[in-house]
Amino acid sequence: MKKFLLGILAGVVIAGVAGLVVIFALVRWSSQAPQVPDTGVLVMNLEGSVPEGLAETPPIPALARQTPLAVVEWWSVLRAAGKDSRVKGLMLRPRHLAGGWGKLQELRAGIEAFKKSGKPVYAWLETPSLREYYLATAADRIYLAPEDVLNVKGLRIEAMYYKGTLDKLGVQFDVEHMGKYKDAGDMFTRKDMSAETKEALNALLDGVWKNVTTTTAASRRMTPEHLQALVDEAPWLGTAAVKEGLIDELSYLPAVEKALAKKSGLAEPKTISPQLLLGDLHRSEKSQRLAYLVAEGDILRGAVSNPFGDDVGLTPAPVSKLVKEIEDDPGIKGVIVRVDSPGGDAIASDEILQSLKELARKKPVVISMSDVAASGGYYIAMTGDPVIAYPSTITGSIGVIYGKANLKGLYDKLGISTDTLKRGKFADIDSETQPLSPEARKKLRESIESIYDGFLSRVADGRKTTKDKIEPLAQGRVWVGNDALRIHLVDELGGIDRAIEVLQRKAKLPLDREARLVVFPGRKSFWERLMGMSEASAYSARTPEEWLLRRAGAQSGLMPFLQGGMLRVMPYRVELR
Repeated sequence: MKKFLLGILAGVVIAGVAGLVVIFALVRWSSQAPQVPDTGVLVMNLEGSVPEGLAETPPIPALARQTPLAVVEWWSVLRAAGKDSRVKGLMLRPRHLAGGWGKLQELRAGIEAFKKSGKPVYAWLETPSLREYYLATAADRIYLAPEDVLNVKGLRIEAMYYKGTLDKLGVQFDVEHMGKYKDAGDMFTRKDMSAETKEALNALLDGVWKNVTTTTAASRRMTPEHLQALVDEAPWLGTAAVKEGLIDELSYLPAVEKALAKKSGLAEPKTISPQLLLGDLHRSEKSQRLAYLVAEGDILRGAVSNPFGDDVGLTPAPVSKLVKEIEDDPGIKGVIVRVDSPGGDAIASDEILQSLKELARKKPVVISMSDVAASGGYYIAMTGDPVIAYPSTITGSIGVIYGKANLKGLYDKLGISTDTLKRGKFADIDSETQPLSPEARKKLRESIESIYDGFLSRVADGRKTTKDKIEPLAQGRVWVGNDALRIHLVDELGGIDRAIEVLQRKAKLPLDREARLVVFPGRKSFWERLMGMSEASAYSARTPEEWLLRRAGAQSGLMPFLQGGMLRVMPYRVELR
């Protein structure tokens, strides 16, 4: 038996050593990174979501060159490509995009910036929805396969409600909130949209719809009304889409690549990888180093971490650490705080805001909002510095909510009983087997009202106005960027370019100098993840079951509710499809 076990142990050790040898051999074999071709066409493959933070890189360079680019990396690549003599054109291939409309507006602005070089831009689409078509209309010509369909049916919002299921399970949800639009708890207490929800979401839908159709129609040389009429008749077959002027030509990808190569002055199609070009960017020693601090995800008291150190969520401790790094770097002349968050824990939001305020006392700061900067995401933007949003950014949602589940009915169905002993009148206020008593509800209202009043105060200070002027704009209502500008919740509309310009003026930096954005947090390597070198958290899951629950909550947007407490969180998760 001992020999058998020793044999197994020896086999495992040998296999492990052999695996390491293979890995290091592959690393060495692929370390000879290919060079950017002397001439070629930059290929912009976009699929799924586009992250704000830098993606982790695999240890093998060949695989690392396939790492998806973050929004700020696309910003760098597209502007550099326009000036790079090796890049002769741009091939745009968006497919199954899942990003919000703020990021899409940034990517489209990057394509427009590239076009200013005079180099051709062609787009080839695969059964595109309105998202892909919106990006493609920035190109000089749009192609579709002969048998494909233009699936631009418009926009919709769908809300899911769980009360019917919870009733069957015997689960009751107690919710208290400040702000008549702060209806995040409705998913647990209603079966349909409230009148306030419909009012806010219709306004949101109208704002994004106007932004998208106005921009797209202008690119296709038609009126927004004509485009909207065409969308009402979608999906369009390829031949009909060409006839109506929505598409320029029906063709397969190889033919489109040849056409673009010819237009770019190339003898034959030759491509340039954006990852290669990004790694080959030459930075001037005189460039201005500006920090680009990414504040992305649900705001939590502690991060959700997995065995590989991949944290999910925006928490105070890592933000504080990054702020210290930026403060201590004398070469950084200013900071763009890039917010993409629907909010979350109220206390954590306040701690993050205080860190950013400390940073603003040391270095010039500008806030740049991405897809979403709402509730706690809006709260952390209230440093008193200029706030810049996209026309379709979802923002506002100034309100507070508290919710807890009462599982007694479910436990009764399962034959589970509980018996409670307590010291302290409200020791069981958050019990999962008892509803809120009138006294407990009154006590909670005191806390919620205090936190809501603090929210109004922080916004009033940050916007340099009074609580009386902010309160009618609050009430938990979300706003699209255009409307947020109109009611002075943000200062300007624009993306990364505009944020840089505002920051340069604020920091009194030369406007004609190249800006180099240094991203915080930086990119983690595969080995850092493997060794669990991510930021430790006291709230990390300690068992596989707890980790799965928290991971599911992080992916679904329910993580702030799972952690409990007072929340500054968006009343709903909005995805315009």
